[in-house]
Amino acid sequence: MADVEHTRGATSAHPGGTDTRGDIGSHPDVPEMRARYARVLGGRDVALLDGPIFLGGLFIALSPWILHYTTSQPGLVVHNVIMGVAIAILALVFSATPTRTYGFSWALCFMGAWMVAAPWVVGASPDRGVFLSNVIPGAIVAVLGLICAAAALRAGRMRNRMERTSQMKQPVRP
Repeated sequence: MADVEHTRGATSAHPGGTDTRGDIGSHPDVPEMRARYARVLGGRDVALLDGPIFLGGLFIALSPWILHYTTSQPGLVVHNVIMGVAIAILALVFSATPTRTYGFSWALCFMGAWMVAAPWVVGASPDRGVFLSNVIPGAIVAVLGLICAAAALRAGRMRNRMERTSQMKQPVRP
């Protein structure tokens, strides 16, 4: 059999050669690939917050039955179910498409603030359990929404900065 040389470089079977198959550092599209990678991962800064937001919405939706105030606060029961489901759906949407939806994080801030005020606006003379089951999860959702909104704002600024620098680096074509 004839000894055949490989054109891609030597492997471990051929000592003294170099293996360049795994090195893409000299590829001309590396800056563009890095920018795309950063853009895709830019919205995942707060991915760990999606779970607690979802659980907060789930608790808000189920709290009338957990704390047994379905008969004493019927208006607040319907309100909590709607708001809890809405918060949980937002968390799922944020988790599924983060780069497109984290701009809606401000909605979580307003929804959480509304949950804090709801026992007095929607309910009628709330007791301590009703008060705590709305104020604590509402405040948590508002704070997590504020964190998500701040991260989305920061990611948007970084994305704009990266796009501007990549446009500046492109050669001018006549």
